[in-house]
Amino acid sequence: MKVCVVGYQGDVEEHIQTLRSLRRRDVVAVRARRLSDLDGCNGIIIPGGESTTIYRLTVESGMYRRIVEMAESGTPVMGTCAGLILISKETFDERVRGMGLLDVKTRRNAYGRQVDSFIREIEIDSIGNFMGVFIRAPIIEDAGSAKVLASEGGRPVMVLQKNVLGMTFHPELTGDTRVHEKFLNMIEGEGYISTGTHGGEGE
Repeated sequence: MKVCVVGYQGDVEEHIQTLRSLRRRDVVAVRARRLSDLDGCNGIIIPGGESTTIYRLTVESGMYRRIVEMAESGTPVMGTCAGLILISKETFDERVRGMGLLDVKTRRNAYGRQVDSFIREIEIDSIGNFMGVFIRAPIIEDAGSAKVLASEGGRPVMVLQKNVLGMTFHPELTGDTRVHEKFLNMIEGEGYISTGTHGGEGE
């Protein structure tokens, strides 16, 4: 199983190390910086970081359009923090055009500056208690038709829509691998078959 982490900026290595720590699985985690790096990917992760930078570089490389095409064809995609902004329908920021893979509206840096970052225990559907690390996190203003898997302070913080998983927090910074395991289960076919056949979860 080849999982590609969009590798321009942000928590790229943290995602790769988390995936590689799952030794019981046949997982090859790679940093994707060129269009050709996406060839043969069974799943794609867009990490947290600076959303304007990641957006610009994915557009320039052609990866932006390819990710949209792959997702629409059934390849599972996970976006964390800035990655969530990129895969959302509406960003309220002309510098970052959302891919529209999730029917959600997000707003960048809505919690405030870096000093306003926080860690809070959240309850994730089918996972349980999880320490959410929120760093200059966006907010989901409207979850649309996406399924809300977790909320914090009355707002959705993790959503699922067919083969696309998004969250406002950073699971790769916790040492807890359960969110990544859920994503690998999506790739393997629990709830959504990556060939494009929907298994029912998040419809």
